[in-house]
Amino acid sequence: MKKVVVGLSGGVDSAVAALLLKREGYDVIGLFMRNWVEEDECGRCTADDDYYDVRRIADAIGIDYYAEDFSKEYYDKVFKHFVEEYQKGRTPNPDVLCNREIKFDVFASFARTMGADYVATGHYAALSHGERTRLLRSRDENKDQTYFLNQVTEEQIGNALFPLGELEKGEVREIARQAGIPVWEKKDSTGICFIGERNFRKFLSEYIPMKPGDIVTPDGVVVGRHEGVYYYTIGQRKGLGVGGGGNGEPWFVLDKDVTNNRLIVTQGETADLYSKGLTVESFHYISEELPEGESRVLARIRHRQPLQEATALREGDRVRLTFDKPQRAVAEGQYAVLYRDRVCLGGGVIESKNK
Repeated sequence: MKKVVVGLSGGVDSAVAALLLKREGYDVIGLFMRNWVEEDECGRCTADDDYYDVRRIADAIGIDYYAEDFSKEYYDKVFKHFVEEYQKGRTPNPDVLCNREIKFDVFASFARTMGADYVATGHYAALSHGERTRLLRSRDENKDQTYFLNQVTEEQIGNALFPLGELEKGEVREIARQAGIPVWEKKDSTGICFIGERNFRKFLSEYIPMKPGDIVTPDGVVVGRHEGVYYYTIGQRKGLGVGGGGNGEPWFVLDKDVTNNRLIVTQGETADLYSKGLTVESFHYISEELPEGESRVLARIRHRQPLQEATALREGDRVRLTFDKPQRAVAEGQYAVLYRDRVCLGGGVIESKNK
């Protein structure tokens, strides 16, 4: 009997992944990862609630379960990079690094010490195995999580299992309900794991000193004051504290000038908010590479964004992407992820954008 270690988070997706694998005849073990250890205002570790749900899930399914603390590895390999990117005025995505550095590296290595033949997660993604192992978009396009998996290697997913790849979210909840899994109605987690439900600005200010400064238009006219440029994201509308003025339309974040501590904004849905293309300097391919020169691709620059048609120009490790339709709020530091049909080719950090 093949042994599979499933990353149990306490949510319905990983619970159903474990259930389905057990039904398929695998020897299933649940492993809960503590990636961020912090107490709430009552002095209780905020991961305790999730681990309590893991115990209930494992009991309902009838599998053994364990917990392991990977918080040091997470801090060193994911969180430090997150802070460094914000200090540069960029918008990082720690979930992408968490998959590459923790779930399919540290976690997978630990699972092998437990005798695992496979590791599995509750990701909405699929795999095809042939001469190469390819990462595929899930059938539930709204829940597809291949965007967050764009930095994994073919070797890392070679012994991975994604049981939810051909299921819709509603089907997953119904399977859990019928099986008596106690978290079948539990809300999905949102946001970044180490921030949770807390105020993002307050959290970030604990790691990056914030300095108030001017909010300016592209031509340098001061229209307000910001609390610290790191707080804001490209395309942001709410929370700017800038009155109507001008033409009366709302204001949007256009850029962050970290060097001069200025937040650059534009009024209304102007062309300045849109980019025709972008450049990735070090594109990571999972198993299938683009040829040198131009290729037609599908692309995403954020999770859950509808796939966009584009032309990719490969120049060695660099990929220049030109969209058929200009894209709103392209943010340096985020990932551009490319697809050919259902296959996720990989992705890379957006280094620059082209008007």
